[in-house]
Amino acid sequence: MLLHKSIKKLRMKEKIAELESRREKALLCGGETAIDKRHAKGLLTARERIDILVDAGTFRETDMFVHKDGDDAPGDGVVCGVAKIGGKNVCLFAQDFTVLGGSLGLRHARKITKIQDLAAKMRCPIIGINDSGGARIQDGVDSLCGYGEIFYRNTLLSGLVPQISVVMGPCAGGAAYSPALTDFVFMVDGISKMFLTGPTVVETVMGETISQEDLGGARVHAEKAGTAHFFAKNEKECLAQVRRLLDYLPQSADVKPETKKSVDSPKNISIESILPSDGKEPYDVRGIVKCLADEDSFFEVHELFAPNIVCGFIRMDGATVGVVANQPNYLAGALDADAADKASRFIRFCDSFNIPLLTLMDVPGCLPGVEGEHSGAVRHGAKLFYAYAEATIPMVTVVLRKAYGGGYVSLGSRHIGADYVFCLPTAEIAVMGAEGAINIIYKELVEQAKEIKADFMSEYPSMVSEYKEFLKEEEERRQEEEQEAAEWAAFVQSVLGKLQTNSEAVKQKGFIDSFENKSDARQAVNDLVEAGQVERFKKGGAYFIAAKQ
Repeated sequence: MLLHKSIKKLRMKEKIAELESRREKALLCGGETAIDKRHAKGLLTARERIDILVDAGTFRETDMFVHKDGDDAPGDGVVCGVAKIGGKNVCLFAQDFTVLGGSLGLRHARKITKIQDLAAKMRCPIIGINDSGGARIQDGVDSLCGYGEIFYRNTLLSGLVPQISVVMGPCAGGAAYSPALTDFVFMVDGISKMFLTGPTVVETVMGETISQEDLGGARVHAEKAGTAHFFAKNEKECLAQVRRLLDYLPQSADVKPETKKSVDSPKNISIESILPSDGKEPYDVRGIVKCLADEDSFFEVHELFAPNIVCGFIRMDGATVGVVANQPNYLAGALDADAADKASRFIRFCDSFNIPLLTLMDVPGCLPGVEGEHSGAVRHGAKLFYAYAEATIPMVTVVLRKAYGGGYVSLGSRHIGADYVFCLPTAEIAVMGAEGAINIIYKELVEQAKEIKADFMSEYPSMVSEYKEFLKEEEERRQEEEQEAAEWAAFVQSVLGKLQTNSEAVKQKGFIDSFENKSDARQAVNDLVEAGQVERFKKGGAYFIAAKQ
């Protein structure tokens, strides 16, 4: 009996030792060599990224030992689990590039879908750290099935729990779609890459040569494509941004965002000092936002994309509030396709997660032009109307200055659902601006003025030529006068020199040879004039003398 118990104990120790050995291997991911290569490039591993992101000691990994049969691939290239960030429960996964390049196979995908399902059950945010070479070709169609199951859950979770994607490496092909289906996308300069077809395919098919960075780098997606909501200089800054974003968000659509303790700090800047009374003078609307928000609470979303409109989160008396504001510093704050798309998506997120909305309106209308119309301004503008009209959250709108045309109606007017609309004394609500209205109401007078202007412009070139000729003649006359005056001045100086130095000649004419002062000199000159030795004349307002010939 004792022997049997000893054998069982030994076997248990062996199994525990085996388990610990497997755990140590799993924690090393692709091995020390692969980790060293990452560090040599200045990159973090999947587990290091998780450690920085979550509260210390809170990460609990799931499915650590899952991998494809016959492959030496710890965790099948992805780390999944639950943790706390800022005290809030989160589900997360981080693709591990040290294991099979982070490529997605069926088991890899199933680990992700399992944590997605858990986020739905727990009603908590889910964060995905993407760093993958794409579909695992060896798995064939199974990898495509895996992507489909992930995308399906992305749509099911939309509006239920916040979904955050952190792109920390390549996201090529199908891997790019999942981040685009989530609520917020973070990218890092020089590290993040996202595209449907890589540079090689682009060059083969289209004949265009382009680098990965220029095709789908972080700045491209932050400024041009609009896929990235947040842009960071390095990985640590990016992960800090994720933590800050979560601080504004609720756990799920079932609850409201947590209200923080408000610190009523005095503001040194007033709205009156920022807002110009002149409707044409630009200003930075971010200053207005900061005046209304709790100190240092403004967190901008999509900062680099469509800068003619500003979106972001603030706290007011500790409560989370979403802000949409026209930016007069760029395109005068006019709406275009990108601005409408940016704002409508943000509004729908706020509506899904019980975040009240504040709209600061200063809009001259929609951006005119062929390019704007062809880019789908009407189609994207309709999204903005729809987002405001379907929203059930509290909505407050403040008209700062201009509120013209369709821009006024679409940006949280009372006609499409705003609960309260406030107007500053500088507000102007109208179909269009005064200049545009005059061109329509007084069309005949404007046409007459145009005809007068046309007649004037036809004569304008000859008038300009005549004026240029006049200026030329005047300049020549001026130069002649200056030259003549200079010659006279030189001659007078010569005469005066002779009178001052040739004392004998002066004495022969009965005059003194030296002068005590200017009066004596002036008198001597007068005497010479009266004696007929010199003559005096006036030119250019000054008197000159010259010896008589």
